[in-house]
This record gives sequence, C-alpha cells and structure tokens, in this order.
Amino acid sequence: MIPNKYNSFADIDNQLKILSLQKQIYKEQIKQSFKSSKNSLRPNNIKHEFKGLLQERLVMILRTYLLKKLKGNRVEEPE
Repeated sequence: MIPNKYNSFADIDNQLKILSLQKQIYKEQIKQSFKSSKNSLRPNNIKHEFKGLLQERLVMILRTYLLKKLKGNRVEEPE
C-alpha cells in the first residue's frame, strides 16, 4: 500500500471517513454472504438440490441405456 501525502487534517479526516465506509460495506457483504450460505444449507434447499442431481443422473443412465439398446437392435447393411 502506497502511503498518502496529506496537506491538512481535513484530508486525513476525509480519508478516515472513506476507510470507515469501506469497512462498513465489507461487513455488510460478509453478512449477506453468510445469510446466503445459511439459506442454501436449509434442509428444504438441500432436498431440492439432491432431487435435481438425482434427476440428472437418472436421465443420463436412461439415455445411455436407450442408446445401447438402439445400437444393439440396428441391423448393419452390407457394403
């Protein structure tokens, strides 16, 4: 961090106010992140996430099964 050169105490006060406001903003961002994380870890949300993942996996398994079945039933044409 590059040190600032101040010409007056007013400049120092202004910089301190800016830093204080930045600190408050960071605190609020952390609070929001915590709330968001807390909400995403609720049992209902976890259940919906798991349900979605399970559905995706079942669709992939079904697709693979059907493709294998279709390839197995296809008759090769002689060249």
